[in-house]
Amino acid sequence: MNPHTDKPTTLLSLTATAWNNRQLIYQMVKRDIIGRYRGSFMGIFWSVINPIFMLAVYTLVFSVVFKARWGAGAVTSSKTDFAVILFVGLIMHTLFAETLTRAPTLVLANVNYVKKVIFPLEILSIVSLGGVLFHSMISMLVLITAFFVFNGYLHWTLIFTPLVMLPLVLLTLGLSWFLASLGVFVRDVGQTITILMTIAMFLSPVFYPISSLPENIRPLILLNPLTFIIEQARAVLIWGQYPDFAGLAWYSLVALVIMWLGYAWFQKTRKGFADVL
Repeated sequence: MNPHTDKPTTLLSLTATAWNNRQLIYQMVKRDIIGRYRGSFMGIFWSVINPIFMLAVYTLVFSVVFKARWGAGAVTSSKTDFAVILFVGLIMHTLFAETLTRAPTLVLANVNYVKKVIFPLEILSIVSLGGVLFHSMISMLVLITAFFVFNGYLHWTLIFTPLVMLPLVLLTLGLSWFLASLGVFVRDVGQTITILMTIAMFLSPVFYPISSLPENIRPLILLNPLTFIIEQARAVLIWGQYPDFAGLAWYSLVALVIMWLGYAWFQKTRKGFADVL
């Protein structure tokens, strides 16, 4: 196969590629997850231990040491609320940030796939996202368990969590394709993204409610793609409210367009990978 030939860029071709290579994607995601803990005594159990430890630290620091409260408008008043609410925001940010931070080096770390074998390079972003999504799901299970332990109940609205996360997954995948391609030609992208993801964390309501901000700053925070998803995740998990279905629909539409554009960009530019690498 000539690496310089044009590749299909339609959503239909993307769906076909993902389906036809589903076993390969599964095996590579599995290898990515296991590879993180290879050689450690606890192995994959670290994927459960890490979020438990972090949630315990957040609970101790914010609920016991600082005695922090989320705000006067909070629906619940348990002293552990702040840690749980904070953890929701961190899970969403980590899913977004870790995937995009890894994206610029995806192709660079798999040069053999570019030059030596016929390989669907476009699945590298799917594999990377799959590994991060696995750890996000483990963290989410820890969060739900902690909420039940702290409060003695769960909101039935948590069933909407996958619906809330889906637009963020689509958006993240599209941006990952953009960055994976750009990282081949511009090596500084990796360092830039790391800085931007740190900024994105503080410009989204991870550590604070939007209501605590001055009116003139709120529009800036609302422009952050993480803001809406974090707020909706807290609505269904913490406050027991219905998600904003109309907002999620519009967000999903935009995310789908960005995903397609990212995929098309990757497919159009991949024919230059072999020359650069």
